[in-house]
Amino acid sequence: MLTLVTGGAGFIGSNLADELIAQGHEVRILDDLSTGFAENLPADALFFEGDLCDEELVAEAMDGVEVVFHQGARGSVAKSVETPLVTDLSNIHGTLTVLEGARHAGVRRVVSASSSSIYGGVAPRPTRETEPLTPKSPYAVTKMAAEHYLRVYWELFGLETVALRYFNVYGPRQDPESAYAAVIPKFIAALRAGEPPTIHGDGAQSRDFAFVGDVVAANIAAASAPADRCAGHAYNIAGGSERSLLEMLAILGDILAVTVEPAHVEPRAGDVRHSFADTSAAAADLGWTPTLDFAEGLKRTVAWFS
Repeated sequence: MLTLVTGGAGFIGSNLADELIAQGHEVRILDDLSTGFAENLPADALFFEGDLCDEELVAEAMDGVEVVFHQGARGSVAKSVETPLVTDLSNIHGTLTVLEGARHAGVRRVVSASSSSIYGGVAPRPTRETEPLTPKSPYAVTKMAAEHYLRVYWELFGLETVALRYFNVYGPRQDPESAYAAVIPKFIAALRAGEPPTIHGDGAQSRDFAFVGDVVAANIAAASAPADRCAGHAYNIAGGSERSLLEMLAILGDILAVTVEPAHVEPRAGDVRHSFADTSAAAADLGWTPTLDFAEGLKRTVAWFS
């Protein structure tokens, strides 16, 4: 199967590209390297360097492709609060450009990364896909809008689309150096350096952390699930347990054999307080469930960073 992974030099996209190649698929990657890294690119993948909004480049990368895995995006909530227009351009216009390219190229299916942030942290937990969407940040708004485009392209044009609502993905290749890095790589880097990890707020906020290997498996499952069950739909993709930041820090402290003394600062604008997913719809329609225990996932992540 010929596939295209947008954002394939990034954290999730590069892990997905590696697994697709390992399973014998042909992989193309489209990435502008603004947040991804050239060293993440698999040697066996054909690389197209450029922007998601470049219609000609997207059409060239899309030619002959059967399945698109759309992982490319501006992924930071905090960055979206600071520069919402940049996030909007990449995440909404970029997604629409990918969908148009896929439609005209005769692509069978687009599997696209969405986000749990669209729930806004106010839905009952565990949260089902049928709950109201109340995004609290520009980033979350862009992901909600992108989901609507995905559904519309299935309903209007018959392009099979599946949106995967990621819940706090972590694992190897997650960048700890970015000012907007996710919490787990930041915590690991601080603890390894003997520095106090910074917590925004009291640390009681909770997340449903998903290991990147499980997320990769969800994407591949979504590429082959029957269209009459999944096309035009969105699915929660998560790890299956709700963990507070303080609990996660304690596990990391045990793994690294260090004493954890976090530094608490003000909460960040746009962050949700709690998130915990019901993934039963993905199990029923995609045949996917998370398999890796959270503590084991943290061990593998620490080992990679070490």
